[in-house]
Parts: sequence; structure tokens; C-alpha cells
Amino acid sequence: MDILFYTVVGLIAATFGSLVGLGGGIIIVPALVYLGPYFIGESIPISTAVGTSLAVLIFTALSSTVTFFKQKRVDFKSGWLLFITCGPGAMLGSYTTQYVNAKSFQLGFGIFMLFMAVLLILRDYLKPLDIKWSIERTYTDGKGQTFQYGYSVLPVLVIGLAVGFIAGLFGVGGGALLVPVMVILFRYPPHVATATSMFVILLSALMGSTTHFALGEVNLWMVLGLAPTAIVGGWLGAVIASRLGSKKLLWVLRVTFLLVALKMIWEGAFLS
Repeated sequence: MDILFYTVVGLIAATFGSLVGLGGGIIIVPALVYLGPYFIGESIPISTAVGTSLAVLIFTALSSTVTFFKQKRVDFKSGWLLFITCGPGAMLGSYTTQYVNAKSFQLGFGIFMLFMAVLLILRDYLKPLDIKWSIERTYTDGKGQTFQYGYSVLPVLVIGLAVGFIAGLFGVGGGALLVPVMVILFRYPPHVATATSMFVILLSALMGSTTHFALGEVNLWMVLGLAPTAIVGGWLGAVIASRLGSKKLLWVLRVTFLLVALKMIWEGAFLS
């Protein structure tokens, strides 16, 4: 039963996460915490769920980044710039996890997920801001359409720090914040934003999971159970992103995030 559980969770989380640049941790953490007792036969401490999720994200992000790289959609220059602060931020967030009690974590994580659900809903309606940035880039897709986008160093470094801290603290990739910011604020083409986000997630997950491992918050057996299908899902999500529209899958994510967010907020705020 536990093998089937790991297979399904790893595949679904990685496929959805890679498809929209989230990483998949937003699905793995609640699955381990809420479904673990039923399918694995044991309760999973929140800190362990976070650390294990971040370790699995390494495999998801690596698989999807390689696929996106072959499609020439990863902006490595801005990705490395984001990582300057995202990496240390992930380590700081990972270290902070041990000081957050279970109820506070549930409440905070629920609010965070609710915010992400709202961002995903608004993503179809918000238009990119017309800001003149100091660094301008261009991208031409497979259909010959050229996109103009840009950024400045200081805003990117600040955003990288915030995304990294959230990634380490909650065991998620941080792409739920990074992708909308890249699309709306910096005018990145969605496919470039998704691909570059997965590259940043790969780097931040490496650093964040190292901290969790040092704190004894990574279950290696769970990582081994989740990693194989996470690799497949990372590749599958990147392939789907290049071939199909993601509106239907995005609505599945929106509804899922909303329901899990409300559940975590309720338990964190009202249950003893």
C-alpha cells in the first residue's frame, strides 16, 4: 500500500508542479501529513514532511529542467541571479522550521496556500506591468513569436530571498510566487517563467534539503519511494507544458489548493 501511495503522490505532485513551475511540494507536504497515517501506517511530523518534500523536489526539478533546457526555455542568467539570494533564503527557511509549532505551521501554510490559489485564479486576468527595466531580454518561441521582457538586479535579489525562505520553511519550490511575479512584474513569457522557475527550484531545493538533512528532518526511505515517479512526473509535466494548454489542470490545482488551504486554516486556528 505504501509503494502505491508514494507512486501516486510522486507522479501527481511532480507532473502538476513541473507543468506550472511550482515544484510539487505543495501537494507532497499535505499528502504526507494528512494521508500518511492511513496509507503508510504512521503519522509524519510536519518538519519531516517539509524536509522530505524538499529533497524530492531535487529530482522533480532536475528532470523538468533538463527537459525545458532541451526546449531552450530556461533563462539561466536570471535564474542564477535569483539563486544568489534564493539559495541562502531556502537554508534560512529550512532552519526556521524547527521553531514553528504544528498549529502555527498549519495556519501559516493554509494561508500561504490560499494566497497561491488566489494568485492562480488571478493569473488569467492580470496583465503584465509596463515597467522599463534596466535589463531587457527577448525570447522567440517555436511558432516564431517574439516576446520582450526584463528585470533589474535589486528587485530580483529581494524576490529571490523571499521565495527561497518560503521554499525552505514550507517545503515547497516557491514557484507559486515566483512564476506569477515573473509573468506579471517582469513580463516573462509564461513558458520561460515556468522553465526558469524549475531551474531556481532545483538550486534552492539542493541547499534547503541539505539543511533539513543536517537537522534529521529528511526521511530517506520516503525520498526513495517518491523520487522515481517524481522524475517521471517532472519530465511529463514539462512535455505537457510544451504541447497542451494548462487551463483545465490549473483549475484542478486551484480547487485542490483552496480545499486543502481551508482545511489547514481550520485545523490550525480552531482545533486543539
